[in-house]
Amino acid sequence: MRYDLVIFDNDGVLVDSEPISNRLLAEYLTEVGHPTSYEESIRDYMGSAMHRIHDLVFERTGERLPEGFDEVFHARVFAAFERELKPVTGIVEVLEKLAVEGVPYCVGSSGSHERIRVGHRVAGLEGFFGEGRVFSAQDVGKGKPAPDLFLYAAERMGVAPERCVVVEDSPLGVRAGVAAGMDVLGFTAMTPAERLVGASRLYSEPGELIELLLGSAPGSDPELATGSDQS
Repeated sequence: MRYDLVIFDNDGVLVDSEPISNRLLAEYLTEVGHPTSYEESIRDYMGSAMHRIHDLVFERTGERLPEGFDEVFHARVFAAFERELKPVTGIVEVLEKLAVEGVPYCVGSSGSHERIRVGHRVAGLEGFFGEGRVFSAQDVGKGKPAPDLFLYAAERMGVAPERCVVVEDSPLGVRAGVAAGMDVLGFTAMTPAERLVGASRLYSEPGELIELLLGSAPGSDPELATGSDQS
């Protein structure tokens, strides 16, 4: 048995964008009067839709981010993508293997459609994700940790949630996948394993991901996760 649909998070799972975007987010938040380190941005905002960043800043400070914040931030991110962005090491081989094996896959990202498409173009992944395979929090109006995005992607792809697996690298994404009733594979490259609570399995490099996607069945025992990922 194999999964009938693989739903990939985008940032940090397909494209190596998290170091870029969190560096720029920390710099910009600091610039507008909310001092934030890179490490704090990773901890607090990684995997968030933009509306959640606005909400958290307001909850903590009672102040709204300036008008036009999103537009300026995205312009800076897209410019940096053009200079720096690359695919996550090994992910092209994973996508090629899924295609050969005939396993359907798509993207479910908190980022906007524009951000996803720009990242895929620069990283050379756009050929893997044609029309109807890219889903954004924009489509449902509610980002992770709500399950709405993943449930929407599954519905559009015609697959029952229990036959789907989500590939995520953020605590918010793991929570969303679990809430959607899907298995979740947690990528520990940037997030400590202990923060990906609820993930069915953990992996530290895409080579392991191929085995998990093609060699495991829905409902498999989480205790079978590789020991090296549990440290």
